[in-house]
Amino acid sequence: MRHAHADWTPDECRPLSIRGFIDADRVADVLQRFPIGLLYSSPSNRARQTIAPLAARLTLPVHEIFDLRERRLSESRTEDFLWAVEAIWHDPAFSHPGGESNAAAQQRGVEVIRKLEQRHPGEHIVLSTHGNLLTLILNYFDPAINFEFWKSLTMPDIYYLISSKAGKPVVQRLWS
Repeated sequence: MRHAHADWTPDECRPLSIRGFIDADRVADVLQRFPIGLLYSSPSNRARQTIAPLAARLTLPVHEIFDLRERRLSESRTEDFLWAVEAIWHDPAFSHPGGESNAAAQQRGVEVIRKLEQRHPGEHIVLSTHGNLLTLILNYFDPAINFEFWKSLTMPDIYYLISSKAGKPVVQRLWS
């Protein structure tokens, strides 16, 4: 899932907004109906705070995974964020100065998925992460997921990824 709304600041440790905390409870409402066995999160406050109500309801710990962090777009804040994100979708190997390419971010995100699948086969696992990384992970399983998909994400947003060795992975949106 993508974390809930946080008021933008340059500080990556920013917390959820009031709206974000309300939506985090709604996320728990949606996900508590699944037989979830494990919870993982980006180390960012906003990702951890989004998954916290679900963790409390299910009485499960939240395990942080550094590789679920937000992707670094560049070493300095860009004036045109939308343009900067779109530019990296045109060439997966391209990165802005000091930033991470789509290919590199996707690789680290998919490696997290693969490791968790191996460690916990058949388990329902919730990952709380960021919009860019979520889109890149889902793009790996469904190439139709692209920049336009990323632009359409909400805060929060929830996608159910059904991955199997036998067939094509299925990506289903759960949030509305």
